[in-house]
Amino acid sequence: MPKPRTKTGEKNLISQQLIALRKQYNYSQRDLSCRLQLAGYDMDKNVIKRIETNQRYVTDLELQAFSRIFHVSYDYLIEGRETGKDP
Repeated sequence: MPKPRTKTGEKNLISQQLIALRKQYNYSQRDLSCRLQLAGYDMDKNVIKRIETNQRYVTDLELQAFSRIFHVSYDYLIEGRETGKDP
């Protein structure tokens, strides 16, 4: 059975939000990787690159890690908006 993809063929929904958040915080992919590892999440910069370029699916644990590092909700990462706000 093929793995699901977005309507446009991408492997994840968070790539654009992840890029925007990383730039907002002035983190390089390596900086983000270091912060994630210090927080106990084993992700190297190649994982972040592959997520941002839609070459990789995102696990629930990775979603949780990004949410905690950037202090945003899962809804923001997935939908690009905070919970309870109109589209």
